[in-house]
Amino acid sequence: MTMKTLDGVDVKGKRVLVRVDFNVPLAHGRVMDSTRIVESLPTIRELRQNGAKIILLSHAGRPNGKRDVSLSLRPVMDELSFLLREGIYFADDCIGETPSSLVNSLKPGEIALLENLRFYNEEETNDPLFAEKLASLGDIYVNDVFSVSHRAHASVVGITKYLPSYAGRLLEKELHMLESTLTRPSHPFMAIVGGAKVSTKISLLKSLAHRVDTLVIGGAMANTFLYALGHNVGRSLFEETMVKQAIHILQELIRRDCRMILPKDCVVAKAPEPGAKSALVSVSEVPEDQMILDVGVATLEDIIEAIDQSKTVVWNGALGVSEYPPFDYGTKLVARHLAKKTKAGSITSVAGGGDTVGALNQAGCLKDFTYVSMAGGAFLEWLQGYPLPGVEALRESGEG
Repeated sequence: MTMKTLDGVDVKGKRVLVRVDFNVPLAHGRVMDSTRIVESLPTIRELRQNGAKIILLSHAGRPNGKRDVSLSLRPVMDELSFLLREGIYFADDCIGETPSSLVNSLKPGEIALLENLRFYNEEETNDPLFAEKLASLGDIYVNDVFSVSHRAHASVVGITKYLPSYAGRLLEKELHMLESTLTRPSHPFMAIVGGAKVSTKISLLKSLAHRVDTLVIGGAMANTFLYALGHNVGRSLFEETMVKQAIHILQELIRRDCRMILPKDCVVAKAPEPGAKSALVSVSEVPEDQMILDVGVATLEDIIEAIDQSKTVVWNGALGVSEYPPFDYGTKLVARHLAKKTKAGSITSVAGGGDTVGALNQAGCLKDFTYVSMAGGAFLEWLQGYPLPGVEALRESGEG
């Protein structure tokens, strides 16, 4: 995809509005995980070095258009200031006189963070007047956030109608990585898809069925496929309304001669609780009063074998209830094997989605994958081949 980037853009002395993702976990007025803030630093530092006046825009949580002090971005200002080793300014609003006065007082190289965009409903409804008010605070707009680029929001799409608009370094990096590894993957190409419901990932499964050489389905969504194949799944979570869709996917995989790996054995227990008494059983022997909560040893052997035969692996969703031991075993084993193969240079591994990132972090191998996307919905929509509104707005189209 051809996009307008910061290459060759003169930002000296100009007000540059940068859409970042500072939707980080907050507790007791402190940032609990600064990963997303750290990821934004390369673009911020480049703009500072080139003499821009930097105005940062972000949302946090879901305040539903109302001011919520627990979702204020003020703690983020403190964390960003600590990371940059330099003071930054904060405006307790994102439009109006307060941010306008602050922005107009900025000197080249100085940074201002504006308050939570979602304190206004107009942000999520992509209100043109709200977008215009945001745009009035800058001379240039930079989108540096893939994770909300699937949202047609005012600060992502609407604002681009009023200012010259470019992709920041983080967005540019993520799109390049996804484009090179997922749009043009080296084969054999393998996908691992987990999670709770087939209904939330049916489009993803259909898309992957046409592209991959091996498809692994785990998590609770695998139960729907097992049920469709006639297995008793006990008290396990499954979606009876999605059985026909599951059968259609199975038929498509057979038609394409694509290998599908479903659980052949599983770990069961009466409830997904830490340390719950569990047992390893065949999928044909799930007790009526038990739940399938992780993949079994024989299934893991199949997955590891498929990984060893693959050149590219994309992963979204845990294979079991990875929050609770012992049901995190399968996910951790696969994650660590993928990390080992990646470090050895024999495989390209890309993972994304909130629960996937958390599982990789728990496994201690988050940094060992070729690329891990912090985006959830945007990552899924990209995998499905959907155009992302925020990215489309940055396509080359002559002058901004």
